[in-house]
Amino acid sequence: MSSCSTAQKGMYSSKSKKAIKFYESARTCFNTVDPLTGSPALDCAEEFVLKALDKDSLFSEAYSLASNIKIEKGDVENAILYREKMIAYSSRVPAVEYFYLASMYMATGQYLKCKMNSQYYLNQINPNPKLVNACLKFKKDCDFALDAIASPSSIEPVNMGKAVNTDRPEYFPSITADDSTFLFTRRVIDENAPWGNEQEDIYVSTKLSGHWSNGELISDNINSFYNEGAPTFSADGKYVIFVGCETGNKGDYEYGGNRKGYGSCDLFASEKIGDNWSIPFNLGPPINSKHWETQPSFSSDGKTLYFIRGLTFDREMRNPKNQDIYFSELTDDKGWTKPKKLNQNINTSAREESVQIHPDGQTLYFSSNGHTGLGGLDIYMSKLDDNDQWGKAVNLGYPINSFVDENSILVSSDGELAYFASNREGGFGSLDLYSFKLPKKYQPINTTYMKGRVFDADTKKPLAAKFELKDLSNGKVFKQAFANSGNGEFLVAIPKNKEFALHAEHEGYLFYSMNYSKEKLTESSSGFSIDVPMSPIQPGSFVLENIFFDVNEWTLKKESNAELNLLLKFLNLNLTVKVELAGHTDSDGDKESNQILSENRAKAVVDWLVLKGIAEDRMTFLGYGDTMPLLPNTSVENKAKNRRTELKIQ
Repeated sequence: MSSCSTAQKGMYSSKSKKAIKFYESARTCFNTVDPLTGSPALDCAEEFVLKALDKDSLFSEAYSLASNIKIEKGDVENAILYREKMIAYSSRVPAVEYFYLASMYMATGQYLKCKMNSQYYLNQINPNPKLVNACLKFKKDCDFALDAIASPSSIEPVNMGKAVNTDRPEYFPSITADDSTFLFTRRVIDENAPWGNEQEDIYVSTKLSGHWSNGELISDNINSFYNEGAPTFSADGKYVIFVGCETGNKGDYEYGGNRKGYGSCDLFASEKIGDNWSIPFNLGPPINSKHWETQPSFSSDGKTLYFIRGLTFDREMRNPKNQDIYFSELTDDKGWTKPKKLNQNINTSAREESVQIHPDGQTLYFSSNGHTGLGGLDIYMSKLDDNDQWGKAVNLGYPINSFVDENSILVSSDGELAYFASNREGGFGSLDLYSFKLPKKYQPINTTYMKGRVFDADTKKPLAAKFELKDLSNGKVFKQAFANSGNGEFLVAIPKNKEFALHAEHEGYLFYSMNYSKEKLTESSSGFSIDVPMSPIQPGSFVLENIFFDVNEWTLKKESNAELNLLLKFLNLNLTVKVELAGHTDSDGDKESNQILSENRAKAVVDWLVLKGIAEDRMTFLGYGDTMPLLPNTSVENKAKNRRTELKIQ
């Protein structure tokens, strides 16, 4: 926003020699870079320019320089006052000054004045094309802002309290799918910090009886005397991915005790084993590069990592430029694909940051100063369309957004509560973390969760089983995770708009499956808790929970494909296993019809497996009709349990 007068000696608006001498001394200071800060000698410049104005209060070039000094100091309000005086006292105002004034009005939320000065510049002869584009965006942003302020959302931010917030800055929150464990970054005073006396650490708080516990350092294995921050949980809380910032070179620069960096900031991960966090490991190429990687968000399906990559920096790296949102997908061998930018509905030529992929897997929240907004960084949302492309960015409006920077938004699994960082009045000091009820129009798909424990059905020993949740409408996996290797616990987020099958598998064990209807998910307001006992491969029978037929039909429905493919995988992995498929019905209808129906349903499963390459001599099928009910046929629920297909290991 700043400019410098190019007037030569003898061409100033002032006739005072002393004023001109002070002014030129001020310019010399302003153009001198302090080697310690990398910034102009601003105090020196301000001292001399004020002396110049004291000698001549109509000195327009001095007002221009005073405005630039205030801009560099971050005092935009006074920069505007000096700029307005410069224009008022100038006999001939350079056109560009209207642009500078428009940009300052935008930065302070003075939208009508911003529009007016933008139009002044656009009316000039031969305006700069780049500044024309900027002024056109100013006008568009101002119109949007004025409309947004005229119809604000009703939100009431609530400070998260002294358990989480202190007089130090707290920001970049993350939360588990059950909304019970909260991570955040705190900037702390540390005399051992390599540069200055501050550094960032990651803190954790847990919800106990509806209240957050006092924030504690997450782990000595994760935090060090270097910067760690911007953490993201995997949905199950088993992994945390975070940012470690130092200058490394091709993976051979060690910091934080044993960490190697590839660039100025890298992404690291740590696994929770039992109650402890492992020594972090660098995610490495292609995620990390010589550039700046930060602010990760791990999708709840355990497949995709979203993050920010910045390519260039302003002075002191305080304002990264060319920041975009990238994503990378986890491969079958637990590597990562080459990161790609999200589409132009998300990324702009300006700056994007603070990304969150919601647990619904279909809603993205992020901050940007490149889309139409109220000024500075605004918070936006985007939803996946029917072609799996991110739709147009939607501004979350006023007062969630304002003329200052907004970022660090986090939306809870159920979509009703949002968290963000703010330095608004009434807090504990500096940036505090707040929560507020998110307006309906900005909410994601309502999401619940399933948590529990996997264990050996015989010994009760915990198992680190793999989980997959498959959409019954198309058989596609939309979530995957692993149970904690120390205690067998797991946690997965579930969108309430899907009917799905849950599958668990572990080497040497029969697979476990269960299905959930939309009705059952809708009934759940606080999630599910289940036990997953897994049986070692041995002779015995178990129900195939996700084999579906229409009433009185034996043609397999497409919703059965997920279970059938799991059974196919099991038989291909265990080539010596022979099985019997058994069909069962409830007691409705006559016995002969039930016998025929049950036998044909069992045969349909065998025929499907034969078509997929399983040898016929490994399988038999039998129909038992209604002769072997699991429960009395006395209710709709019991009859549904009795209509089943069983797999018997021979």
